[in-house]
Amino acid sequence: MKQILIQLFEHQSLTRQEAAEVMTNIAAGKYNDAQIAAFISVFLMRSIELEEVIGFRNALLELAIPMDLSEFDALDIVGTGGDGKNTFNISTCSCFAVAGAGYKVAKHGNYGATSVSGASNVLEYFGVKFTTDIDIIKTSLDKAGFAYLHAPFCNPAMKNVAPVRKNLGVRTFFNVLGPLISPARPQYQCLGVYSLKMMRLYNYIYQNLGVQYSIVHSLDGYDEISLTDTFKVQNNLGEFVYTPEKTGFKRLEQKDLWGGESVEDAAKIFMNVLDNKATEAQRNAVIINSAFAIQTRTPMKPLEQCIAEAEHSLEGGHAKEAFVKFLEVYK
Repeated sequence: MKQILIQLFEHQSLTRQEAAEVMTNIAAGKYNDAQIAAFISVFLMRSIELEEVIGFRNALLELAIPMDLSEFDALDIVGTGGDGKNTFNISTCSCFAVAGAGYKVAKHGNYGATSVSGASNVLEYFGVKFTTDIDIIKTSLDKAGFAYLHAPFCNPAMKNVAPVRKNLGVRTFFNVLGPLISPARPQYQCLGVYSLKMMRLYNYIYQNLGVQYSIVHSLDGYDEISLTDTFKVQNNLGEFVYTPEKTGFKRLEQKDLWGGESVEDAAKIFMNVLDNKATEAQRNAVIINSAFAIQTRTPMKPLEQCIAEAEHSLEGGHAKEAFVKFLEVYK
């Protein structure tokens, strides 16, 4: 690690192979917390490069627990996290809205890094027991249309960096890697990113991977469609710019999406959305993100139809039903 750190401190980049070797060594516990923290800190001061991302990703997928869910053609809906906005669990709510609309969703997620409640936090609050048992995961996809892949369980290599990430308490390059290391290797992914630079990076990666994707970014810094500002969407067809009004929704204020001070606060909002008791702003944020996820899965559908499907899933109780069935399998 000493030589790698010297190389990085001298503003050199890692090759794909070097990046893979470092990640493999981290997974093997060959470095102490101070070395890992120093390594992570380098990428807080400069952007991670494409070859480095691919090297890290390749190593982590090689080490991940195998998870073949190809028979389901499942979609992953995920944000990089790290936008510092502390929103409620919009993408997780959207997963159940999409599942309730009849699509299979296999979400790869984790605890919140810079927000109060990540996907794992809110699901764990409701008693979800994370697992890598492929039979349970497939049963959940069959019955609920949704399965959850808890990153630290699916990617054992991540456990050696978890304490360091938590102690640092800031966005790290592992936020970048998270959406790329689902052991299910989904062929459909709707991803929220916190910057235009990240959008370009993921666009290059997805083009190389050959998946069906949508990358969304709100220009005021959200790693999801916040409806608080103009937002961009990049997918296999190109790049598109929308205003909230263009999609038929009112423009929101940042306070409308606040996730609260605790996991309990976030969980209450989460259930309010599924119970149709949420504010109009909370509901609309979930609907618009669900709609673009549905369009990722069925790219020829007009956005208006995708919005209608998401609305019907929530209003008809289908999203809540998917959540209840999911709990029955995972508890």
